[in-house]
Amino acid sequence: MERKIITTGDGSSSIQLTEWDEQYHSKHGAINEAVHVYIKTGLVHFIETNPSVHPVSVLEIGFGTGLNAFLTLLESNYRKVPIHYTGVEAYPLSELEIKSVNYAEMLETSSVPFLKMHETPWETKAEISSTFQLEKRKQLFEDITDQEVYDVIYYDAFGSRVQPELWEEPIFKIMYAALKKGGVLVTYAAKGSARRAMESCGFKVERLPGPPAKREMLRAIK
Repeated sequence: MERKIITTGDGSSSIQLTEWDEQYHSKHGAINEAVHVYIKTGLVHFIETNPSVHPVSVLEIGFGTGLNAFLTLLESNYRKVPIHYTGVEAYPLSELEIKSVNYAEMLETSSVPFLKMHETPWETKAEISSTFQLEKRKQLFEDITDQEVYDVIYYDAFGSRVQPELWEEPIFKIMYAALKKGGVLVTYAAKGSARRAMESCGFKVERLPGPPAKREMLRAIK
């Protein structure tokens, strides 16, 4: 499927799947969306409500460009909180695509750790910084078998318009099993059908204010 680099509303890069007319991030702002949904409402919320949990274990559903992982690395460095990060991606990007995004420039920081994340081999654990360990897994989401491993899940799958099966009960049962008790799942989505699917698996689900240009998002707690 053809992929092309686009510029989103806050000036940061994303990737568009032209056949689906679907983006990896919000067209209104890739960085703004990621910070709001995954960092502030997911990771920071968990850290501040569970200050004794070290390291924090994060699973990302849709590693994609590595934006969420990069922001998490920067947050872990800033807070001095160790994070073990697992990014699952069935269709990794090319080296050219990775070098075409502008996240380090937009965040006014070094691109070295961002490139290091992408250069580290798949299916291995690597120390990207003194507080951030990364494992990338090339895997379909439905093949995840982890049991009570993660404190936080970033659920960043493509939308239900193009992949409805990723917003139904079977996949959320897998997510529920992968989370530890008290763990948090956050997603940009807010559809009632997705919320009901999560609740049917046992999650307690909150509707919260969404990122720019989106009214709501969901946070689910095991």
